[in-house]
Amino acid sequence: MTPLLTGQEVAKHNTRESCWIIIHGDVYDVTEFLDDHPGGSKIILKYAGKDATAEYEPIHPPDAITTNLPNEKHLGPVDQSTVRKVKVEVTGEEKARLKRVEARPPLSEILNLHDFEAIARQVMPEKAWAYYSSAADDEITNRENHAAYHRIWFRPRVLRDVTTVDFSTYILGHPTTMPIYITATALGKLGHPDGELNLTKAAAKHGVIQMIPTLASCAFDEIVDASRPGQVQFYQLYVNKDRNITKRLVQHAEARGIKGLFITVDAPQLGRREKDMRMKFTDDEPDAQKGDAGVDRSQGAARAISSFIDPGLSWKDLDWFKSITKMPLILKGVQCWEDALEAYDRGLAGVVLSNHGGRQLDFARSGIEVLVEVTRELKAKRGLSFPNEQFQLFVDGGVRRATDVIKAIALGATAVGIGRPFLYAFSSYGYEGVDHALNILHDEFTMNMRLIGARNVKEIVPEMVDASNIGCHIASVPGDELYNSNYVDMQNARLRETPPAAKL
Repeated sequence: MTPLLTGQEVAKHNTRESCWIIIHGDVYDVTEFLDDHPGGSKIILKYAGKDATAEYEPIHPPDAITTNLPNEKHLGPVDQSTVRKVKVEVTGEEKARLKRVEARPPLSEILNLHDFEAIARQVMPEKAWAYYSSAADDEITNRENHAAYHRIWFRPRVLRDVTTVDFSTYILGHPTTMPIYITATALGKLGHPDGELNLTKAAAKHGVIQMIPTLASCAFDEIVDASRPGQVQFYQLYVNKDRNITKRLVQHAEARGIKGLFITVDAPQLGRREKDMRMKFTDDEPDAQKGDAGVDRSQGAARAISSFIDPGLSWKDLDWFKSITKMPLILKGVQCWEDALEAYDRGLAGVVLSNHGGRQLDFARSGIEVLVEVTRELKAKRGLSFPNEQFQLFVDGGVRRATDVIKAIALGATAVGIGRPFLYAFSSYGYEGVDHALNILHDEFTMNMRLIGARNVKEIVPEMVDASNIGCHIASVPGDELYNSNYVDMQNARLRETPPAAKL
């Protein structure tokens, strides 16, 4: 049996020339990795010779270090009783944040999904808020995703018996109590120690489907193990440059019972998320004039976890995916009817009309706008009507109300993905927050289906909405004060704080 390393021995390797760190009780030699770390060497050197688990865990998938370091750099377990604990200094800002956490209103006062965002903005650590809320460039698409729903108006039917309404449906043949699913969002532990497990537990209780992200903070198997027997889960896949890694992930997901593979196709390179990037500048404090040549600041926290994504992914790879799995294949991130038609012709199970939550290409159109053209063109060119069991259309981005979902269903979507609102729910209130968010949506569905005169999802038809202005990006619509009050303006570069000039 290999003897345990001691904390004293690890502590000797605390320089750039010999840098060891402890992650989850194991010791790793990261000396040769310092300059390759997407987040720069400075943050690693801060924990050289120490236990870096607390810093590592929220912003890295559990297997990130074992995947990126060769086996010979895995030095073995450490005797935890000999490891000096890293002293965490609680700053004044953190003390103030914790006081705001104590001042949260009770869940009974949270009336809508906007409220979760308002509370999360005040109680989350600033770095976590920057990562979750940031979007590409000037964040035009991020805001348009929500605003687009305001250009669609209802045409309700009356004098229908709506004593009982049923908004359950099927996604890829699997039942769900609402026409929504919890879409994949990375790094759940930035917002709460239980990360994605909050979503798994709430999805099980409410009978909705969770999509597990490639870049989850919790291990994939941990999330699957936390599911209830028979609970349906999907898997979102970023395709690795190393196809053997991709094959292993896909086949392992299928073996664990995952029911659908959603392949992300809108991220050959990550968009510039400047709120996230600016947070990284603040934290690292580089030389004010020269910058820090050792740190790639191009993506902030996002860059540090995504450098493996293959920019060479193309249509020809889809036959390979079909050869390695029997799971339904859905392309996540389709943004025009031409690509939706191509996906249909290639025999895929569906597409998610999405712009990655506005985090990739700024001025990409909203998913709900693309939905209108996809249903029109696929009907004209292939005679398809929607919703369609053989080729399902999904939409995500900007959804804050059940009325948003109802509009998408009326226009032909099978279901709608919701992401950030659930992040904000568990970041501010944990599992109970997600549970309450789903209760809010349930109540909104019940009320609004009665008000439009639809007793079930099949009765939500195109004639119930007027989407004639969906492509008019200068249409005047009433302002959404709840949404706007949560939006944090983009910031310019600023002078660093300097001591006041000495008086003569």
